[in-house]
Amino acid sequence: QVQVVESGGGLVQPGGSLRLSCAASGSMLAIYAMGWHRQAPGKQRELVAIISSSGSTNYTDSVKGRFTISRDNVKNTVYLQMNSLKPEDTAHYYCNVRSIARDYRRMDYWGKGTLVTVSS
Repeated sequence: QVQVVESGGGLVQPGGSLRLSCAASGSMLAIYAMGWHRQAPGKQRELVAIISSSGSTNYTDSVKGRFTISRDNVKNTVYLQMNSLKPEDTAHYYCNVRSIARDYRRMDYWGKGTLVTVSS
């Protein structure tokens, strides 16, 4: 069993900052990528940012320059530092863990999500 637990969401004013954390634990051979997705009301889930085990990153255009993804490979934890938040960043944020199981299958795991609300 693999557990993925997010934390750090909340209410913030426009222009403010939040830091999301996500920790993965359980039976995995390796994690090759960790990322954050978000889903706003009435919209499809979208990839926000992703980071590989080597540290290479990719961001959706709307958050470039404002969000920073990082990870601690020892702790199997990924972070999303969100600055200059805008009302359109309001969404449920979900952590995604892409792993290799002990039988060498590729497995995807998701957290339950954390709500980020940007409002004055």
